[in-house]
Amino acid sequence: MKILYGVQGTGNGHISRARLMSKALKQHNIDVDFLFSGRTPQYYFDMQCFGDYQTRAGMTFVTKNGRVNTVKTARYNLQTPILSEIKQLDLSGYDLVLNDFEPVSAWAAKQQRVPSIAISHQAALQYPVPKQGHSWFNEFLLKHFAPVDIALGCHWHHFGFPILPPFVEVSPNGGDHSHQILVYLPFEDADSIAAFLAPFDQYHFFVYHSTQPLQGFAGHIHWHGFDREGFKQHMAHCGGVIGNAGFELASEAMTLGKKLLVKPLLGQFEQSANVAALQLLAAAESMQTLDFGVLKRWLKSPSPKPIAYPQVGDALVEWLKMGDWHQPQDLCQHLWSQVELPENWRKRQ
Repeated sequence: MKILYGVQGTGNGHISRARLMSKALKQHNIDVDFLFSGRTPQYYFDMQCFGDYQTRAGMTFVTKNGRVNTVKTARYNLQTPILSEIKQLDLSGYDLVLNDFEPVSAWAAKQQRVPSIAISHQAALQYPVPKQGHSWFNEFLLKHFAPVDIALGCHWHHFGFPILPPFVEVSPNGGDHSHQILVYLPFEDADSIAAFLAPFDQYHFFVYHSTQPLQGFAGHIHWHGFDREGFKQHMAHCGGVIGNAGFELASEAMTLGKKLLVKPLLGQFEQSANVAALQLLAAAESMQTLDFGVLKRWLKSPSPKPIAYPQVGDALVEWLKMGDWHQPQDLCQHLWSQVELPENWRKRQ
């Protein structure tokens, strides 16, 4: 079996999931090529595990100050060469296209009639799982942005549907250092983050962000450019995580038993849906702005118990090799049978 694996490169969560799948596919000696789109090629990092991967422009969104800029997003995507990229992508040598919300490989597979399977968090949103800010446009986007033959979604809870658990690989929990907080708010302004954290000098904040604050920052704030290994170590040792409402970061925090405070990227439907799920499960605090009052209350809150999610990638690759792709229910049930959900979550089925 030869596979093309298309990955949305806009957010790091999609790439993190692909890293886990890359390892599982290699262990089973499956020949796979990777294609990434949605990010300028020089801004991909720590990509060695993907070998000689391909990149395309694809489609993405433009943000400013923690919000999707709709006008700039539309203007940018109208200028991308996505139609020619779809037409020029030759899939004649592939038996299957795996897809994590990546439009070029998805549409090429549809046009060339190559079997395609989605492995994404977005695919879980096809079911009536918790959502907010739902609209016909969001429904249209979920169906047509990266269309596939079979959609396998992943979520923190199955909510009674054939959904996979999260794909998670984290460093061992280094202990709950309650006064150390990991901060990952990539869509927020750096100076706004520094001002937000400045009053709480009894805590140490380890901030990962692509730019430095222009106005400087206080001594209890430790600023880092993105470094995957450093980030994992701070995640393992911190007492809590402040982040946007991306799926993978929250999954890692839950796996390690880290308390979570999320500020969604406004105007991004997936993150709004994630907030709805987190609130229903009482799994995180949320804020729509960088709210001092919410942060003060959250810092004093206790940590939850870790959730031991199974190794989804290995089981999924075994399932792919069997070839009965239209019957994912047994796979999902088998994986969830290995998970002990928090007591209050069991009532959400």
